[in-house]
Amino acid sequence: MKTDNGKTKTLSGRIALVAGATRGAGRGAARALGEAGATVYCTGRSGGGERSEYDRPETIEQTAELVTRAGGRGIAVRVDHTNEAEVRELVATIEREHGRLDVLVTSLGGEHLHGEWEQPVWKQDVEIGRRMLRGVLEAHLLTATCALDLLHRHEGGLHVTLTDGDAAYNDTHYRINAYFDVIKTGLIRLAYSLGHELAEHECTAVAVSPGWLRSEMMLDLFGVREENWQEAWTDTGTGEVAPESFAVSESPLYAGRCIAAMAADRDKARWNQRSTTSEVLGREYGVTDTDGSQPRAWAYITALEAGETPEVGEYR
Repeated sequence: MKTDNGKTKTLSGRIALVAGATRGAGRGAARALGEAGATVYCTGRSGGGERSEYDRPETIEQTAELVTRAGGRGIAVRVDHTNEAEVRELVATIEREHGRLDVLVTSLGGEHLHGEWEQPVWKQDVEIGRRMLRGVLEAHLLTATCALDLLHRHEGGLHVTLTDGDAAYNDTHYRINAYFDVIKTGLIRLAYSLGHELAEHECTAVAVSPGWLRSEMMLDLFGVREENWQEAWTDTGTGEVAPESFAVSESPLYAGRCIAAMAADRDKARWNQRSTTSEVLGREYGVTDTDGSQPRAWAYITALEAGETPEVGEYR
């Protein structure tokens, strides 16, 4: 069976939860799971007429509509993933309505809202640091604590932790400041730990990093839209001029399609406890971005850091 956009419904009948589906990689994952025919619970704090601290226009209701339009079934539920009672009620609702959970994607952020960039730890505001840890690392762990009890009951379940950079990159790079560094490397270790616990139940946990993400916030920063993002280097006065590396950026849907392909893979257990990137998964599964390309942002960035002058065309 195929959706209206020609995608095969490889996840028809599967139940997914995308925690943090309001925008960015979370929205991309939800939409891609919808393309594959899944029922997707789209959660976040921007819904029900309320906005999160980002105070942006995107909502979980919009994401759910995109899921349904793509060929799945989108269900919006406003949830604060730092609130245990709300997360447990969400999981109880999924169990009551479907009796199972096949895919859990956690895309919970907030560090970009609270972080004090490029400041040593002794100059950081401790309360801001705690909010970063709670809004990201603790929220991912709390959601896994509540949701994996349902997911692990059926073989083939998949938990994807979305982060920034894989282990190979993060283990050799200091990431902006101590709090951010701990969060991003901690999420990779969390996937490793959860994979250890899920393995005996024939389920998989993996950390996945998108590349240079063309999120809604990033497009706004450069004064462009997804339809004309290639104009981000033109100084129109509506935003900042993008750096050269933005040429190897990817839409949020790209990483989402990689996740959907992994979810449909009967041999997904080979990814258990690993960290990887959209560029690796894209090539492994033959997934392409909305423009038919396979961006390799991390490879491009690594080449730049090595003093090379890589050609953009070789990395898309």
